[in-house]
Parts: sequence; structure tokens; C-alpha cells
Amino acid sequence: MKSFKEYQTLSATGLWRAGPEDQRREVTVSIGEATLTMADDQDRVLAHWSLPALVRANPGQNPAIFHPDGDPGETLELSAAEAEMIRALDRLRTVIERRRPHPGRLRLVILVAVVAAILAGGIFWLPDALRRHAVAVVPLAKRAAIGEALLDEITRVSGQPCDQSEGSDALVRLGRRIAPDDRSLRLLVVRDGVRNALLLPGRTMLLNRTLVEDYDEPDVAAGFIVAELQRAAEADPLASLLTYAGARGSFQLLTTGNLPSASLRAYAKFLLTGDHPRPATDRLLARFASAGVRSSPYAYALDVTGETVLGLIEADPFAKEVPPPLLRDAEWLQLQTICDG
Repeated sequence: MKSFKEYQTLSATGLWRAGPEDQRREVTVSIGEATLTMADDQDRVLAHWSLPALVRANPGQNPAIFHPDGDPGETLELSAAEAEMIRALDRLRTVIERRRPHPGRLRLVILVAVVAAILAGGIFWLPDALRRHAVAVVPLAKRAAIGEALLDEITRVSGQPCDQSEGSDALVRLGRRIAPDDRSLRLLVVRDGVRNALLLPGRTMLLNRTLVEDYDEPDVAAGFIVAELQRAAEADPLASLLTYAGARGSFQLLTTGNLPSASLRAYAKFLLTGDHPRPATDRLLARFASAGVRSSPYAYALDVTGETVLGLIEADPFAKEVPPPLLRDAEWLQLQTICDG
């Protein structure tokens, strides 16, 4: 998107606060392809905000105050001296808003689709059509909001994500190493509930703590991340949710912008207890090769005997060569202690 690229060399100094009770911290603010990044004076990333979910709390006033949509407690304050950055963020917000679907027009399209489906006798076609249309038009910010709602339900079982600071920094670096172009991907480690890895709508992926605590190398955790990314590429997480929620869920999302709370709660339970098929071996191996990750450590973590995962072991794209390191040894040790805080 041209409007985004012209600002990717722009940076500013601001005051960031993680929550209402936290102290403000001086950060360096920069604009990525689809995110706003806050980093400390040691260039450690403190927060990633999705640009489509960026809200200005006080339009036309200074200092300018921004926050993520749905979370006014986390704020970024930019003084009048950072006028260029403020103008850039306001312009990007305007561009994004113009490109959002218009609710009135969207409701009309859905109404026409429903009437046409009934008149045509397309009772069996309608649920799938609603789902496909919803997946196509729901913006990234709404996907992220749905993902956060699911995360809230999941944390009732898994507990809050582990957040030991050095381990969190190492986790960010692992995500960048595996999927450098996926700027929206956010990795979180949870103590319980999630079996291995689980990608939610909005690109938040949950990892069970055992993936970083029970193995001597990061290749296993990286393997489950790669496999979950491939599974999500084949079955959009939002589409899977809407399939579970049925036509009523899709219709409510399209007409009101929200999903029924009961559907979210039930689907969160399904994610933690249901079966999630592994992608086909050939496509999975291609993903491992592209990510620069060995497939055999992941395979042996699935089946210590190797009998049911021979394809992933024998065709490991890095069986005869060493891929670029996933993390430095010190970073891996930090990641292994992410749940110690």
C-alpha cells in the first residue's frame, strides 16, 4: 500500500503506557507495513499496534493521544513537536477508514443476498455463501478483535500468557526469524489448555509452555509454529470459526460487526478440545523449507518412534545442511524461562 510505504522511514519519540496503572515510558515510534511499533532506547520492541485498529482519542488536540481499538487503557502520547508523525498517523487512519466496507451498503448487500437465496430455494447454499462473504469483507482490525475475544475465553482455562520480559523479547525474535514477512503475527506462551500451537483470527498464536521448556533446542517450538501457519493458510481461522458458528453467526457478524458471545465461548472450548488435522506432508515440508526450519525435530515431538511421521523425517529439507540459527543460545535460554516471572 503506497500510503503506508512512504512513511516507513519516519520515526518519532513518544510516551507509551501499557495500562492505566502503568507509568509512561519514553519510546521510539516507527511505522511498518501494517503496524505501529514502540521500542525502548535499546531497540527492544515493547508493543505492536495494528494500523487498521489505531484510534486517536483527542482529534485536533495536542499532545495527540492514540490507542488500539477496544483498549483505551494502552496509550501513546505524541507531543506537538512530533507533528510530522501525528499528521502521518492521521492520514493513514483516514485512508484506512475510506477503504473499510460501509455498514449501510453491506447490510443492503446481505439483505439482497438473503432474499435472492430464499427466492431461488438456495437453503443449502446460503450458510456457505454468508461465511465466504464474511471472510472476504471482515477487516484486519475486526479479525484482531475477534481473536482477542477468543483469547479472553481461552485464558479462563490456560491462564494469562507468560510475560517474563527477556523471554518475551526472544519470542518476538523467533517469530521474526520464522515468518519475517508476517508483521501481524504475535506469539504468546500459555501455561495450560492449548495442546501445542493454536493460531487465532487476527494472527495471534498461542504456544504451550512445554514447547519451550521440555526441549533442548528451539527447533521443536519452531516446527509447531510452522505447522500451525500452514494449517491456517489452508483453513482460514475466521472461516473455521464461522463454520462452527453457523449461518446465524455469519449473518450477525455482517450486520452488527459482532459474534454471539455464546458462539465464541463454545468455539474457544472446541479449539482446546477438538482435533485439528495436520497439513499434508508435501505442503508442510515446503513450508519448512521456506521458513528455514528442520522438520525432523517437530516430527519426533509428534511421534518419538518416528513411525507415523517418516515422511517428515526422511524428507527433512535440512537433513544434509544446517539452516540459519533460530535463536542464539542465550536467547533460547531466556525463552525457556518466559513463564518463570
